Amino acid sequence: MYCAKLCDPQALCHTDTDSVDGAVTETLREFYDKVLSLHEDSTTPVANPLLAFTLIKRLQSDWRNVVHSLEASENIRALKDGYEKVEQDLPAFEDLEGAARALMRLQDVYMLNVKGLARGVFQRVTGSAITDLYSPKRLFSLTGDDCFQVGKVAYDMGDYYHAIPWLEEAVSLFRGSYGEWKTEDEASLEDALDHLAFAYFRAGNVSCALSLSREFLLYSPDNKRMARNVLKYERLLAESPNQVVAEAVIQRPNIPHLQTRDTYEGLCQTLGSQPTLYQIPSLYCSYETNSNAYLLLQPIRKEVIHLEPYIALYHDFVSDSEAQKIREFAEPWLQRSVVASGEKQLQVEYRISKSAWLKDTVDPMLVTLNHRIAALTGLDVRPPYAEYLQVVNYGIGGHYEPHFDHATSPSSPLYRMKSGNRVATFMIYLSSVEAGGATAFIYANLSVPVVKNAALFWWNLHRSGEGDSDTLHAGCPVLVGDKWVANKWIHEYGQEFRRPCSSSPED
Repeated sequence: MYCAKLCDPQALCHTDTDSVDGAVTETLREFYDKVLSLHEDSTTPVANPLLAFTLIKRLQSDWRNVVHSLEASENIRALKDGYEKVEQDLPAFEDLEGAARALMRLQDVYMLNVKGLARGVFQRVTGSAITDLYSPKRLFSLTGDDCFQVGKVAYDMGDYYHAIPWLEEAVSLFRGSYGEWKTEDEASLEDALDHLAFAYFRAGNVSCALSLSREFLLYSPDNKRMARNVLKYERLLAESPNQVVAEAVIQRPNIPHLQTRDTYEGLCQTLGSQPTLYQIPSLYCSYETNSNAYLLLQPIRKEVIHLEPYIALYHDFVSDSEAQKIREFAEPWLQRSVVASGEKQLQVEYRISKSAWLKDTVDPMLVTLNHRIAALTGLDVRPPYAEYLQVVNYGIGGHYEPHFDHATSPSSPLYRMKSGNRVATFMIYLSSVEAGGATAFIYANLSVPVVKNAALFWWNLHRSGEGDSDTLHAGCPVLVGDKWVANKWIHEYGQEFRRPCSSSPED
């Protein structure tokens, strides 16, 4: 999408030879080729999160740095004018910051090695064991400036747990290419050493901070601020000699709202694989008609995945063309997803996605889809007994941490429909992903991989009307790919004779 905003090679690189020297022209051509190589096909989504991050960075900060460099300012006013015309359509800093946070989220949830990510590989390192989670067809390695930008986002948040490994990798890469300054780079070895030294100091490792500060002065001996820092660190170590050998243990930032983090991340790391479940006789596959004439000639393939809570997967519930149409209908209306918080709806970090609501009147196909859902579930899915179809797109590292679909507070906005709580969830996978993105049920201790065109169904409430706490679930971060789902939330009212109530809390 953003590549369409770039000038064509002729427009970007052509200049008057009387006013521009060959070196400047070559710099611009090299940068254009670099951007073009990242996104050769602008019609398909970027699946690799490293590629997505670098593309956003090239168009957000790198291109600006090239345009506003000394050479460009003096020699190519037309280039600067052209950039300013499309600047508002290019990624903003918030996009770059979000992409950096996404990489850190993937790093955490999938226990990815930062050195591996910098080389373009997705490896989980636990002790001496190295596991390849995904093998890209083409490697996209990061530069020292790329790693610095990720580290700086964490650094600016006071998150030294993530800042240090990314800044360390930046320092390592800058050391290897020292003296090879690139016009588009925003940072240098000195910048990386400066930030890394202070990050170590704030993390409690004065010895490392001193070593890095001394190295900084080798490259910039006249820097008085750094010279003062060296004296400060030397004094601190002299006062506490034991800190010379002490290594501070940097704790991962605490997430107060997520008490099930270890279980959640462990399920995500299985990438949707539960081989032991297939040994349980009570779980089965069948062709489902639900005794409904609508499905007699074309029954749906049903896979019972779990019994308590009841979770079923319906394979090939939609066709490729239907899934594509739903995505196309929703795409112009996508907005940042929100969650219910008391009586309000807020944007939060624990839900990163974009969503849109589609009324049945958008297209007759959506009416047909509702008939199919009703036939399969036996429930009334007409408004106000069910919500409109919600279409969700999870981009770079998109996720939704553990949550309930049903309301857990009487003041929840869900009750504004005046049709009771969400009794059931019907979620359709509209795309496939190459890795990650599983649906993890925390207390049920299983994760369901993304199965394109399939639909996942579960009951949110017991027959007594009480919420089923075992339905706590999460959308794992998308490691590689572009995940689309469509949610149909069905409410209590209208289902009284379709799913009769029970006084037993176990039903």
